[in-house]
Amino acid sequence: MANIKLENIKKRFGNETVIHEVNIDIQDGEFVILVGPSGCGKSTLLRMIAGLESVSGGDVSIGGRVVNDMPPKARDIAMVFQSYALYPHMTVAENMGFSLKISKVDKAIIDEKVNNAADILNLGPLLKRHPRELSGGQRQRVAMGRAIVRDPQVFLFDEPLSNLDAKLRVSMRTEIKELHQRLKTTTVYVTHDQIEAMTMADRIVVLHQGYVQQMGTPLELYDRPANLFVASFMGSPGMNLIHGRPGQDGQFEVQGGGQLPLGELDTSSSPAEAVYGIRPEDITLADEGVPVKVVSVEPTGAEIHVVAILGDHHITMVFRERHDVHPGETIHLAIDLAKVHLFDAESGERIAWHPVTRAA
Repeated sequence: MANIKLENIKKRFGNETVIHEVNIDIQDGEFVILVGPSGCGKSTLLRMIAGLESVSGGDVSIGGRVVNDMPPKARDIAMVFQSYALYPHMTVAENMGFSLKISKVDKAIIDEKVNNAADILNLGPLLKRHPRELSGGQRQRVAMGRAIVRDPQVFLFDEPLSNLDAKLRVSMRTEIKELHQRLKTTTVYVTHDQIEAMTMADRIVVLHQGYVQQMGTPLELYDRPANLFVASFMGSPGMNLIHGRPGQDGQFEVQGGGQLPLGELDTSSSPAEAVYGIRPEDITLADEGVPVKVVSVEPTGAEIHVVAILGDHHITMVFRERHDVHPGETIHLAIDLAKVHLFDAESGERIAWHPVTRAA
């Protein structure tokens, strides 16, 4: 096992810079997820750790060694790709042990390592099968087993669940997290799925256009997003982001009409234009409060998602209760000011503020 340190990492393709001075410190045994939309640079960053992409600037260190000029095989890492990349003519056992075989490891040791990995991943009954005889989830476990037998310092996962159906992704998330808890191997995992990131990571790195937007635990990013991008990306349904301006009467003037409770704010230091953020689950119904007109009601089983209009904005609410609301109806909302987020509309950065009243 080993720590990973990225210091001022840059990556250029021709004249275009796609990674901009990224600094990330991953502790020994930590499970860190790189998350962001397509094209944000997360897979490129992972490939630079693996040695599959060269570094245009800065240093990549694994276990205290700068590995910029080391080939992948010398970095003591194992990578699991989105594609299973299994050899179709080989059995499961042969696929899992192939890297050790070409390294001329003794057959008895290979068999021992393959059997140990098979026990961890519940692949024992499948060792004599070929990939064509396996389901998608079983193939992905074989790809993971191929990485485990190498006993690396670092596991690298590049969107390994993207090819699986939704139900299987959920079970495989649990399996990968249990695997990490058992092996305690430093792991870097890339995904575009923020639910995967929230449920699996010790810490999350949010990337956008080659820049690190924020790094922290899942709940740190969810409860205190550093900027508008993190606020909008983390969470499903996403945070309600409502444009307007802080008033001097403890209200937020919503663009297009209407008001939301804000509490006292130092208007001398606050921006003229701001974005008011509130998570869908932090809104409740009240007899008196903010009036909004219901647009749609979406029962999901465990929850009810309600979308309503306030000014120029749609507001999404998530209720666990079975509220009897209907499209076209006017309802009133109560908002806990302790759960409100405020952002500068121009820079997108979070504004520090402390409401006097906790509910409205």
